Amino acid sequence: MTDPDFLAAFEDGSLPEDLFHHRDHVHAAWLLLREETPAAALGRFAAALKRFAAAKGKTRLYHETITWAYLLLINERMERLGRDRVWEEFAASNPDLMTWRPSVLERYYTSEALGSDLARRVFLLPDR
Repeated sequence: MTDPDFLAAFEDGSLPEDLFHHRDHVHAAWLLLREETPAAALGRFAAALKRFAAAKGKTRLYHETITWAYLLLINERMERLGRDRVWEEFAASNPDLMTWRPSVLERYYTSEALGSDLARRVFLLPDR
């Protein structure tokens, strides 16, 4: 699947669930950040994640703090590495972003903060 096809299927909710794991979330965010400002990418990414979860009957999957934190980390890493890099270079240079467990977010958040209903609903600043 090409990057444009992947992104379109993600955004319209038609991407099969078995083709959208953690690394694919990071890839989708990376693609959006190549096209948009961070604020616009965040809006598109959050809306697409909510549509994707709803299309799969799993609306409770969406987590605001995790979504924002990962997208902002991806954006920072893109700036540090260079926005002209291809996906494979970005992924290879950022293995900590590609792993769901343990999560890079554990450096910034306690499990209590990330596990809270508040963190699921609104973006929380890091508590570490």
